[in-house]
Amino acid sequence: MNVDDRSSAYVKESKKARWGLPPASTIFYHFGTSGVAVAMATAVTHPLDVVKVRLQMQLVGQRGPLIGMGRTFAQMQKNEGVRSLYLGLAPALTRSVLYGGLRLGLYEPSKYVCELAFGSTNILLKIAAGGFAGSFGTALTNPVEVLKVRLQMNSGPNVGAISEMLKIASEEGITALWKGVGPAMARAACLTASQLTTYDESKRVLTTRTPLEEGFSLHLISSTVAGGVSTLITAPMDMVKTRLMLQRESSSYKNYRNGFHCAYKVMATEGPCALYKGGFTIFARLGPQTMITFVLCEKLRQLSGLHAI
Repeated sequence: MNVDDRSSAYVKESKKARWGLPPASTIFYHFGTSGVAVAMATAVTHPLDVVKVRLQMQLVGQRGPLIGMGRTFAQMQKNEGVRSLYLGLAPALTRSVLYGGLRLGLYEPSKYVCELAFGSTNILLKIAAGGFAGSFGTALTNPVEVLKVRLQMNSGPNVGAISEMLKIASEEGITALWKGVGPAMARAACLTASQLTTYDESKRVLTTRTPLEEGFSLHLISSTVAGGVSTLITAPMDMVKTRLMLQRESSSYKNYRNGFHCAYKVMATEGPCALYKGGFTIFARLGPQTMITFVLCEKLRQLSGLHAI
């Protein structure tokens, strides 16, 4: 099956169904395979996510030498134990199933709508479809992300996810669970758009210009390219999102009014490169996570009788 056949497969499935929508089982498989794939990738790369958050919170409001990923990793194991690398794992997995299922599961229906509306699915429409899927998924799951980040920064006694959520709601109000939702939606839109569009286009180019066919090698190469591109684009937004979600944790940086103000203050007080704090760790996490997600998702889709992404 060539790329054009794959891109129109979802449309053909939908046209066979009533009201132009695919059967409920197909919708379930689309979301289910995506959610499971993202959750398994998250479970593998979660320690790097914890280290990334710790790196992003270094020298808040000031300039100075930064501790690298390896040293931060070693300090956490020495001072807090191995368990510290899995702080916030429960909300992370919960978010992965929900957010992962939504952002990957909505990508093809969004492309389908674009094809109905505009008669094609060029790269710009793929970017729009990915941006919508990512931002919508994040808007719904932001409270779980806030909870995850708060738990990842907790170096004290172990606190449960439910207790932390009740604490946030009682002390800061229920709206605190949507802190940083603007930058989070912007990051998710850029992440999903860059990740899925790059993956989609990489597969198209590789299958038309090289001997590669649908399979593990094609999925691995395409997902590697997608992981690198999405890291470069989303690292600054990831930094801003983390700062906003944690700004009540310290009086030294509780004055960020919004995402733009946060980015401005970070650049003014810590330097422009501060927006890429933890950047290598982001790639070390997002690269493998992207590869695991797409390779596993493609396999699960094949087993479920779905066409390739």
